[in-house]
Amino acid sequence: MERIRPLRRPDAPAVARLHRAAMGNSLWARLGTTFLTRLYEGLVRDPRFVGFVYEEEGAVRGFIAGTTNGERLFRDTLVREAPHLIWPALVGILRDPGVLIPLLATPFYFRRSLLTRVPAESLFCSFEPELRGKRISGHINKVLFDDLYARGHQRVKITTESDNLGAVRQLRSWGFVEAGAFRFYGKPMTAYVLDLSECERVEAVRRYP
Repeated sequence: MERIRPLRRPDAPAVARLHRAAMGNSLWARLGTTFLTRLYEGLVRDPRFVGFVYEEEGAVRGFIAGTTNGERLFRDTLVREAPHLIWPALVGILRDPGVLIPLLATPFYFRRSLLTRVPAESLFCSFEPELRGKRISGHINKVLFDDLYARGHQRVKITTESDNLGAVRQLRSWGFVEAGAFRFYGKPMTAYVLDLSECERVEAVRRYP
């Protein structure tokens, strides 16, 4: 736990590399590492962002990114950071034109994933492959859930691809329950919700500034 600390702006390049390595086929990752770096630099400036990194000997080897309100977080960040995001986004679209149509659908994601009922959300989580199976992801998830609970959020949501059985097993081990299914980016997705007040592993401890 002592190796987990708040995610800061200088961590953005390392976090972007981890994001793309683990989620290379996802929409944001397909836009490239430069886009992801600029995006995370903007996200950490928003008060609705809550993120942590796992660090060993000064190197960021894992991270988790969450929010108290994803719809407003991304809307305001994309507007505020537009001058820094437009060029790397265009480069990413030229490199992978197939990303354009799903990118235009992004504003509808939160409406379909039940955000209006559960605004707090765990968005992204990634670790270097050799750290998997060492329970670090469980610790960093707890830090995020503790922080959201301390901010007054009774529930947290995670959305995953419906056929991601590994993620589903981990969510169920925490006590997440299925809250709804929908299709997005042409894929079947499922939203899961955890009642933080009923989870024995969660404490009201705020660690993100």
